[in-house]
Amino acid sequence: MLHVENVTKIFGQTAAVDNASFTIDRPAMVGIIGRSGAGKSTFLRMMNRLTDATSGRLMFNGTDILQLKGRDKRAWQSQCAMIFQQFNLVPRMDVVSNVLHGLLNRRGTLPTLFNMWPAADIHRAIDILDRLGIAEQAAKRAEALSGGQQQRVAIARALMQDPQVILADEPIASLDPMNAQVVMDALRRIHEEDGRTIIANLHTLDTARRYCDRVIGMRAGRIVFDGTPDQLTTSVAREIYGAGAEFREEATSTSIAALQSNDAQNRTFAGSMLSD
Repeated sequence: MLHVENVTKIFGQTAAVDNASFTIDRPAMVGIIGRSGAGKSTFLRMMNRLTDATSGRLMFNGTDILQLKGRDKRAWQSQCAMIFQQFNLVPRMDVVSNVLHGLLNRRGTLPTLFNMWPAADIHRAIDILDRLGIAEQAAKRAEALSGGQQQRVAIARALMQDPQVILADEPIASLDPMNAQVVMDALRRIHEEDGRTIIANLHTLDTARRYCDRVIGMRAGRIVFDGTPDQLTTSVAREIYGAGAEFREEATSTSIAALQSNDAQNRTFAGSMLSD
């Protein structure tokens, strides 16, 4: 279904993505991990055609999407929805209108400019919000919602496009652990129930192991790991993150249990220091 072949992006003298190659032959939930600057976001932006590649091919169902232009490029962007870390909603617009903006590529400019949507589209947007547990927020301004709720609105906007692929660029990086879990649960459920491929950039190993069928590790623009969550050992993680023996997975964790464990360890350490 998706074949990435030697995809490269060069900025100046630096290869942000360096000969990336992999294949996804069936709908899957794939996590891409690595430290900041590893090339994760640049790769997703090339896939969505927000950034042009320097070289390589990215084949989806037999079409090289890196070569698409004009109407064909916009059609691909409708089939490949993007979810961003900072939500990219219109803050003063109501929630349901933000969701309807997922149809901008398929509706005329004038109707969308004046917020004139067919009743069927409005009902579908509300149904999607209901599926994500936030239908009661439909009439509120997006800026009135919590971060986790806003990210679910962004997911709803992506689903409004009815895409084959959803790209999520650090979807939980700005969320607290509880909301992070809600958002990741929603993405996993969408993959399982709809059969959509989801590719998510993630910072944390526990999240990748828990939610993804496959994990790709990037370091300095290159893919250095491609395997199952079970194969993502601590030693492999050190290689991906370029870390030494001091590397602790708990330091990158978003799980509530891990955070509570860290707090307990910190309190114990502080108590021993005081007793000394």
